[in-house]
Order: sequence, then structure tokens, then C-alpha cells
Amino acid sequence: MDGPDQPRLGEARGRERGARGLAVDPADRPGEAAPRRAGTGVRRRRFSRLTRRMLLLNLAGPVVLAVGLLYLDDYRRGLIDAQVAALLTQGRIVATALSEAARPADDGEAGIDYRLSPDAVRPILFRLIEPTRSHARVFAPDGRLIGDSRVFGPFGGQVVVEPLPPPGAPPGPVAAFANAVYDAVVRGLPSAETLPPWPLREEPRADDFPEVARALGGDTASGLFAAPDKHGMVIAVAVPVQRFKQVLGAILLATDGESVERDLRAVRFDILNLALGVLVVTAFASLYLAGTIARPIRRLALAAERVRRGHGLGAGRGNGTGKPAIPDMRRRGDEIGELSGALADMTEALWQRLDAIERFAADVSHEIKNPLTSLKSAVETATRVKDPEQREKLMQIIVEDVARIDRLIGDIAGASRLDAELSRGAAERVDVVQLLRAMADVHEATAGAEAPRLVLDLPHGGGLMVNGIEDRLGQVLRNLLANAASFSPPGATLRVSARRVGDSAEIAVEDEGPGIPADKLETIFDRFYSERPEGEKFGTHSGLGLSISRQIVDAHGGEIWAENRPGGGARFVVRLPSE
Repeated sequence: MDGPDQPRLGEARGRERGARGLAVDPADRPGEAAPRRAGTGVRRRRFSRLTRRMLLLNLAGPVVLAVGLLYLDDYRRGLIDAQVAALLTQGRIVATALSEAARPADDGEAGIDYRLSPDAVRPILFRLIEPTRSHARVFAPDGRLIGDSRVFGPFGGQVVVEPLPPPGAPPGPVAAFANAVYDAVVRGLPSAETLPPWPLREEPRADDFPEVARALGGDTASGLFAAPDKHGMVIAVAVPVQRFKQVLGAILLATDGESVERDLRAVRFDILNLALGVLVVTAFASLYLAGTIARPIRRLALAAERVRRGHGLGAGRGNGTGKPAIPDMRRRGDEIGELSGALADMTEALWQRLDAIERFAADVSHEIKNPLTSLKSAVETATRVKDPEQREKLMQIIVEDVARIDRLIGDIAGASRLDAELSRGAAERVDVVQLLRAMADVHEATAGAEAPRLVLDLPHGGGLMVNGIEDRLGQVLRNLLANAASFSPPGATLRVSARRVGDSAEIAVEDEGPGIPADKLETIFDRFYSERPEGEKFGTHSGLGLSISRQIVDAHGGEIWAENRPGGGARFVVRLPSE
């Protein structure tokens, strides 16, 4: 059984592909290899771009954090403030001791005017400053230097003491290298403050130190200076030496800030060690993450590339078909597993489509070969027949064969383009009841005297809505109605019904014909299958109507089947998802 002929789509179908400007892929030509397109294909790399990006992005955070923590400005400022406080405390102690050692300038006016004697200042500085690493200087109210904790002996025979580095074993080569790298990095860090240089005059005066000038005015002061070697810092405080509110001088205490840098270095090294550990862990985590994401994606890309090229041995399929296979990763249970399943399903659908195309091509070749053989025989015979009547019959056969070939070409072209049209068509809400009524009106207007009578059995109180392409659904119903009419005896009745079944719309077309053989209920939907009523001219139908109907219904997510009526006749049912 079959539906009516599809409308012919015009002549010269063989030129359609060129007329539309469609390029022919060299891979479709036998014996020719497809050229490699620029920018396509999957290249093999030791580390994929995704892996490198993961490493860079994951390592950027710890690196930026480690570099940022190298500044530690607040912590450094706290260490300096603590050092300044310690120096101020030490300076007040020394200033108190010096004030007690001051003597009246004139015995006649004892207790009124006191002076600091250099001979009294030096021993006190030696005893109080020597245990520390500070450098103390005492200035008189007139700005003269009257005491230095690193100068001993009378003027003219003084001994200058330079502090030695603390005892300890020299650092090993690894530690020395780490210290050198640390110093280079720290020196390269931008600094927010610029320190004034530490004065290096052989006989300094109070005017060289603004802090001392403030101390001589009765206030304490502190300041930071750049060390003479330009690589360190000098912390200095100035404390007034007073007795009974009288300023007898000022003491300047200075230290090289080595303890601050040492503590800061220790903290920075601890942070860098932690950052190094974090970097190692992050690197391994990134590689593991890349292995679980980038490597499977790369495997899928390579497999897709093999599918594109048509290569492969069916690895992972276990079917020995020689078809390129997509690795099955659905057991992962994540998005990559879903991608693997989608690609595998897409590849399987592709191979099924290719197999269907091969079968379709074979069927087309077979169907066209029959009228061509008849046409060839008729043409060859016509050249030898002299009887005009016989020649007229042969010419009629030639005309019919040509018309049959033209009909086949039109139907084949329509069937071959159906998938593309269904994929591009926009679905809309279609009222099945309204569609059936319109078709019933067309049937009544065009039916002949012996045509079967059409009876509709439609639901009351509203339409039956489905999502689909109205023209294609109408094509299915026209095929079914025409097919039922061709098998119905004169004066018979065609019954078309529509109803809702659950969440689906069901349409049934019933005829009063001879019915369908039980073993042909599925075969009638095959391409080019045609079992026509007795008396119908051979070749009138191409055998594609029911096959196209099933293809359209499948594309709409529905189903179509045929069955025999208990009282005789055939019944075709279409079930579509409904709103």
C-alpha cells in the first residue's frame, strides 16, 4: 500500500546541487582524499592549551599572594615602632644616669646651673651602651659633641670601636644563594618612602640631626635614615638630658635596624616556604584537574577528528565494524560523560544516516533501473517495427516510462530533502481539529461521484493542539486519506477521528478496503514498497508516501502504525505529543 504521488519538483534535478551553489567535497569523490582545511584538525601536543591555562590561572593566585606579602609594610612598621620604643626607653635610662652625674657649674651657686662633663659622660656611656648594639652620642646645649659610646680615651689619642658581626657559622651555599636571591628581590621592590642619608661627618654637631635639635628643646624625637651602605636602615631617637627642668644636653641613640630586617626576613622566608608548598600542591592539583578535564576532552576531540576523516578501527565499540568510535565516558557521571554520550549518540546516528543513505541510493538505483530497462527495450524495438499500430503502442510505453522516471526523480528529490526541511522548519501550535476540517472541505470539493464519503469524528468544546510544522502534518494526513481512498470500493465511507489520549493527540484514518496482510503491517512503511489495488496502472505510485509520512511523524516526536479493523478494512493511527 502507498500514498499518492508527491508533487513533481521540476526538471533537471541532477543540476539542482550545482544550481544552489553547493560545493562538492573531494572526500565524496572516489579515490580522492579530502585536503586539510586551514585552522581545522586536532594537533598533538605534550601539554594542551587548556592544561597550560589551568596551570597559569591556578598558579597566578599563590604567586601574586606571595609577592604581595613580601611587602609586609604593616608588620615592618610595627617592628620599627617596637625598636623605637625600646631605644626611647634605653635613652631615658641613660639620660637619667647622665643627669645624676651632672655637676654645678659654680660652687657658689650650687643647684642653680649644672653642666655635663665629658669625663663623666664617657664612663656612663661605656657601661650602659656597651652591652647593646646601639650607638650613643651626647651633645651639649651649644651643639658640641661631648660623648660617643664608640670613642674612648682622651682627645688626640682616641680609640674608635666598630661592632663586630654576631658569632656564628657562615651560611652554606644553598642558604647563601637564597639570601642573595632574597636581597635582590627585596631591593627590586618599590618602596613607598625615601629615607635621608645618615650623616657621616667626623665631628658631627647637633645641627646635623633634626631629632637632636628637638631634644635640646626638651622634646623626644625619632627618625629613620638610610644606612651608609644604601642597603639598610638606621633607627635613631633623641632624648633630652634634664635636671630640675634644666636641659643639660641631648643623647642620640641609633641602631642599624638589623634586627628589624632579620625578623622581617624570617617572616618572609616562612611565607615563601608556605607559598612554595602551596605552589607545588597547586601545580599537582592543576595537572590532576587537567588530566580529568583536558585529557578526556582531547580524546573526544581526536575521536571526533577521526570520525570527520572517516578513519578508525571501531576502538571502544567492540563490534568490529571498522567505524570510528567515540570513547565511552558516561560512567564519569559529569558533564564530560554527558558530552561523551552525546557525541557517541551523534556518531551512531551519523552512521545510521549514512547506512540509510546507502540503502536509499541502492533502492533508487533499483527503482530507476526498471523503467530505464523497459524504456531501452521499447526504443530498441521501435527502431525495428514497421507496423504503425505496434509503433504507436511502443511510443505509449516510452511516454509512460519517461513519466514514471520523472515522477520517481521528483519524489526521490522531495524525500531526500525532507530531513533538511524538517530541521530548518519552525514549529508552531497547530490545531489538529481545524486542520482535519479544512482537509475534509477540500476532499468534498474535489471528490468525484464514485469517491468514498468522508466522515469526521472530532472532539467537542475546543481544538486539539500540537507543536509542529503544519504543512508537513497536512502532507501526512493527505497521504493517509489518499491511500485509504485508493483502496476503498466505490461508495464506501472513510472515517477520520481525533481524540486526546493522555498527553498525546491521536488521529485515526479508517477505510473499508481489503485490509493489510498481517506480515506486511510494518513493510508498507518501507521505501519503494508498493502493493496496489487490482486494475491500477503499474508505476502510478512511487512507493514513498507512507515512508515519508513515518519520517515526518518521527521528526515530530510521534509514532504511526497500521492495523486491520475487526469488521474489515485498514486503520492508520498517528499519535503526536499534545499540549
